Amino acid sequence: MKQLELYDLRHLEAADGWLGLGNHIEADEELEQITPENRAHPAVLEIRWQIYAKAKKWNAALDIASALIQSVPEHPLGWVHRAYSLHEPKQTEEARENLLRVVDKFPEDPIMRYNLACYECQLGRLEQAKSWLEKAFGVGDPKKVKLMALEDPDLEPLWREIGKI
Repeated sequence: MKQLELYDLRHLEAADGWLGLGNHIEADEELEQITPENRAHPAVLEIRWQIYAKAKKWNAALDIASALIQSVPEHPLGWVHRAYSLHEPKQTEEARENLLRVVDKFPEDPIMRYNLACYECQLGRLEQAKSWLEKAFGVGDPKKVKLMALEDPDLEPLWREIGKI
């Protein structure tokens, strides 16, 4: 993967900074300053996805996630983003199916397993949700994943049981 030039890298870092401050509009303006040939760089696509997610522009986020998958299919983030871009506009079954197709390619990724737990829970499949959550605990930092799960409204039906998992 080609490295970004310093000029573009500075705009990318500024965009990330604006996102950290909660301003996706300024972040988007920074990305527009990146040279056209580098706008499809995976790092730029990642920030672009975050911008669309903050703006709740799920169709655009889905397009960016798909471009990220094409650019770096061996990285789990594009797959996770694509599923999330489907889940948010209530296409949870499709989000689940998208992750199920690739989860085994990423045995060390706790976020895929965590998101599958969320999707199963939202679909009313609590046993499958618990199973995926256990797998996320096994792959990721169990304390961190547990704390995240106890604050995630998608997992609310399991909140009382999460301490036992």
